[in-house]
Amino acid sequence: MEDKDFIKKLFTDQGFYLNDNHLEQFDIYRRELKEWNTRINLTSLTEDIDIIYKHFIDSLLIIRYCNIEDKAKVADVGTGAGFPGIPIKIYRPDIRLWLFESVGKKTVFLDHVVTKLGLENISIINDRVEKAARLPEYREQFDLVVARAVAKLSVLVEYCLPLVALGGTFVAYKGVDVELELEDAQFAIETLGGKLCKVEYAKIIHSTREEYAQRALIFIDKVKKTSDNYPRRSGIPEKKPLLCQK
Repeated sequence: MEDKDFIKKLFTDQGFYLNDNHLEQFDIYRRELKEWNTRINLTSLTEDIDIIYKHFIDSLLIIRYCNIEDKAKVADVGTGAGFPGIPIKIYRPDIRLWLFESVGKKTVFLDHVVTKLGLENISIINDRVEKAARLPEYREQFDLVVARAVAKLSVLVEYCLPLVALGGTFVAYKGVDVELELEDAQFAIETLGGKLCKVEYAKIIHSTREEYAQRALIFIDKVKKTSDNYPRRSGIPEKKPLLCQK
């Protein structure tokens, strides 16, 4: 896909207006992702249109519903190949971004693509977030924490809320069927110092005007400090999520 005007229109149709630098960076990102994906497993998506819609535009959906402050400190937990953090950074280069990824091969790609894109004020942390969230340089230091990971919400909040500063927000990217997850996660949200703010249901509309994908964005505000008991050590949040004992 070499027609940059076509790529630009795909973003514009969703309400995201790219300048020439944005466009060049997204094009480089797409090409590097596809090339590296032949060597290490970064994404199951191989078609250009899918990468643009399901990775790039999907990552930017938060922009529709969240007023990210200038130079905000943003953390992306379990970023994988850089989603949603790097697309947000491309679109909002003023933010300061930390990418948390425990898989070493993926952090090698992240180092490479961040350099290739010429992005500044990005830190890549190759560590388990359960460990990183206990370090003073990360604990309760971020205005916004995002995660597009596959873990249940009750598990994600234990990973992410300890990183959120008081008054900050955690946003989880989830599928649209989130009612049961939200119900199960309520105890964990309250235990970790959070409060459910809102759930936004977003659609990505294909250029043919047909619905292409749907997404739920769950906004959780940090209203109290997280107890020093959390997050628990690696493996425990998944095995024993914080659920209300009925």
